[in-house]
Amino acid sequence: MPLSLDSYLGVKADALKVQSKRMEVLAKNLANVDTPNYKAQDIDFKTALAQAGSPGASLPMTTTAAGHIGANNSPSNDVDTSGALKYRVPLAPSLDGNTVDAQLEQAAFADNTVRYQATLTFLTGSLKELMTAITGS
Repeated sequence: MPLSLDSYLGVKADALKVQSKRMEVLAKNLANVDTPNYKAQDIDFKTALAQAGSPGASLPMTTTAAGHIGANNSPSNDVDTSGALKYRVPLAPSLDGNTVDAQLEQAAFADNTVRYQATLTFLTGSLKELMTAITGS
């Protein structure tokens, strides 16, 4: 019986991609903390993970011929977070229109870093288990 690596790793690989994208968004917010009229953004993790095709998300429609509707469902390595990207509501907006709160962004970045590292640890453990099963040692 063939083993699907995607099913074995489960949601971990998609979670790692989404957390990586969130880290980019948070870093962009921190880089623009002094930019007038810059609007802080964040990624809704649950929505982004659902869009990444993880378990619990809506299943893509399968087709039997290239002419069927939705036949171009080719999998990609990049995570589309466009629907999960939201503007952050500021607690205290500045006079120049910037909505970035540096302390909030730093806390979110640190939290995301810890979650990224935990997901990476779980993913590494799963791959080590697989290697142990393959090599027998």
